[in-house]
Amino acid sequence: MNQPSPSHSPSVVVIGGGPAGLMAAEVLANAGVRVELYDAMPSLGRKFLLAGVGGMNITHAEPKAAFLGRYRERQEEIAGLLADFDADSLRAWIHDLGIDTFVGTSGRVFPRDMKAAPLLRAWLKRLREAGVRLHTRSRWLGWNADGSLRLQTSAGEQALRADACVLALGGGSWARLGSDGAWVPLLEARGVSIAPLLPANCGFEVSAWSALLRDKFAGAPLKNVTLALDGAAPRRGEFVLTSTGVEGSLVYALSAEIRERITQSGSATLHLDLLPDRPLDKVLAALHKPRGSRSMAKHLHGQLGLDGVKAALLRELASAEQFAAPERLAAAIKALPLTLLRPRPLDEAISSAGGVPFAELDQHLMLHRLPGVFCAGEMLDWEAPTGGYLLTACFASGRAAGLGALAWLEGQTSP
Repeated sequence: MNQPSPSHSPSVVVIGGGPAGLMAAEVLANAGVRVELYDAMPSLGRKFLLAGVGGMNITHAEPKAAFLGRYRERQEEIAGLLADFDADSLRAWIHDLGIDTFVGTSGRVFPRDMKAAPLLRAWLKRLREAGVRLHTRSRWLGWNADGSLRLQTSAGEQALRADACVLALGGGSWARLGSDGAWVPLLEARGVSIAPLLPANCGFEVSAWSALLRDKFAGAPLKNVTLALDGAAPRRGEFVLTSTGVEGSLVYALSAEIRERITQSGSATLHLDLLPDRPLDKVLAALHKPRGSRSMAKHLHGQLGLDGVKAALLRELASAEQFAAPERLAAAIKALPLTLLRPRPLDEAISSAGGVPFAELDQHLMLHRLPGVFCAGEMLDWEAPTGGYLLTACFASGRAAGLGALAWLEGQTSP
């Protein structure tokens, strides 16, 4: 990057028009920096908008310690980012845009109208009024030999010079929305170590479902169940059967642990409790009741309310011997083994793990190997479950990168 002289207003190029890039641009523009923001897609914030389909979950209202715990082994680094811009700060920032928010029964925070588009429109309007120049259909190609930035635009390739650069290019999921991981080899060519991009908040595959289960129940939700990996406490929620395995919020909440278990052991076995509100002895007592001439399916429905996809999955995964013995069947209902073999492809995942390790960055998110180049958002090596945690850290890291760029610019122009 160029070294600005005290006599001119510094300029910064931001690459990436998602929440992290837009937040970095806002911080810089508010400080009087000339900001040019580029994004490869025809419009900005595409993944942000898609994430808002069905309800824009912007952050979460749970206590800070629990909130930080969602970032697992990266909670220390994320805590540093959230120290100055936490969930409450994010809500206040949204309110300042004229968008009201509310806390749902699960603790998740939503805009009052549940939509992402009004928030994005208000934000882009504010950025334009602050002087940020927004460019779409402009793909970053790396650096030229003279250190200038290479951009492929609708008018052809351009070489851009700036005093600093913020990279907020997303991870590797949902390539059709711009997060394609194409930046990985560009940074690796400059000597930056990159942790492999892996699917996070993703579905997983089983060996194979029977044709009956696949054809009749793919897409069906299993509600009010718990899942647990060996040695871990069960989590309650719901998930969905797919034609190849399972997906959904409860699976996403465990996806990091499931993925790591598969990496270590070749598979991950979860224990599914189909009736978490009924203790084992009550389930067994119900199964011991005479069923007379009724079929087992009708007995399970009448005594335990087990039917539909829950009964079908029990039939799929429990053996004939288990169905013949009430004690064994009760144990299966309370801890049905579900073995997962592999995650679904990265491009299908809601988010990705891996990226630029924090060890490659200073405390301001500047790359050690590339002074004046800052990284933010999902391209950093962290992950979090859905529930507002992803977006909160993206906003906070964008703000931190913007502030870091300001500090670096000030240091370059100081006598």
